[in-house]
Formats: sequence, C-alpha cells, structure tokens
Amino acid sequence: MLKIMYLSSENNNNWKNYIASKIQEFSKCYLEIKLNDLALKCNDIVYINSLCERYSITILSIDASFPETVVSAKSLGFKSSLMLERDQVPSNRQFNAFIADEKEPNTVFHEGTLRSGENIDSDGDLLILGDINPGAVISAGGDVMVWGRLLGIAHAGKYGNDRAKITALQLRPVQLRISNKIARGPKEKPEQGLAEEAIIEDGVIVIKPSRT
Repeated sequence: MLKIMYLSSENNNNWKNYIASKIQEFSKCYLEIKLNDLALKCNDIVYINSLCERYSITILSIDASFPETVVSAKSLGFKSSLMLERDQVPSNRQFNAFIADEKEPNTVFHEGTLRSGENIDSDGDLLILGDINPGAVISAGGDVMVWGRLLGIAHAGKYGNDRAKITALQLRPVQLRISNKIARGPKEKPEQGLAEEAIIEDGVIVIKPSRT
C-alpha cells in the first residue's frame, strides 16, 4: 500500500515528536514523504528512516522545498526531488538541470561532473551534484552549492549580493568570486569530513568549515 506523509514547520515546530506520534498510522506500507519547508540534515533523515524501519515502512521518496534537504536525502540513497515552495509541486525533472518558476528567481540544478570548457549559470541559486574540474566555470545570482570538489572557477552573488556564499565538499578553486570580491582557493588540504564555505567577512572572502 502506498501512502503520503506531509510535514511542515508551520504546524509541526517539533517535527520529531509529531512524526513519532503519527508513524504507526503508516505501518507496513510504502511511503512518500513531503517535507515542504522543513530543512533537514542527513542525521534527521536517518532518524526518520529508523522510525519507518521499526514499523516495516519502506520510504520510496523524500521531497522538499529546501535544496539542502534534497541533497541530504540524495546522498543517503533516497529518491528525492525539489518542491516549489509556493505551491509544493515537485519538479518532474528532478536534478537534471531543472529550472524553477519563471516568475521567481531561477534555481538551477545539475547532476554530473563539469569538465574544462563547460559552464553553468543561474539567476538564483545553483546546486551541482558532482565535481567542478579546472577550466569549468559556474556562476549564480544567489548561492553556489557543490556536492563534490570545486576545482574550477565559481562566482556567487554575481549581481552584487554580498550575502551570497559558495559551499562545497572540497573548496580548492582556481578562482572564487562573491559579488565584486575576488580570491583564490587555499593551497592546504581541507579537514577531512567537513564541507567548506566561502563568504564575505569584513570586506574580504574567507573560507571556513560549512555551517550547514
């Protein structure tokens, strides 16, 4: 039997208690989870899956309106797609260069490694599942998120957004740009197991362990 569970921060501030109290209603079924506006990390999704396994529930998919949640679900091996926050409709193209509603800033998603000479551009945020090799160029009006190694050139906040950031599992680019600031990637090896982010602090680009 296929069932759908909806979770939203609007009416589920303590979502862990909520799902623990409701999970028995979905016992012994295949489950599609719609997380709407909940931003969950990998350990949160592992918690949900452990509850489901306790009641013989198989998760078929995890959809969400936050890219970070989709990335977490995808990295754990779950089928996942982005839901438009306005109407909570999942994209039918998932990660293959999906572009969001034209009336809002576009969010571009790409799955696969970018090689030298290739480039991807977004007016909004940009999320890439794969490596950015030297010679490849990516740019975004908002944030740049790379679920892989960033070794090429990346530009976030290209329209002057000083709050934009660049996040990657490994940040060793040829060049980084945020708004009108330019920097080169560090030469030392990153701390193993930590994602990194580049942001503007005190007028310069700094790289530190990611907060997400």
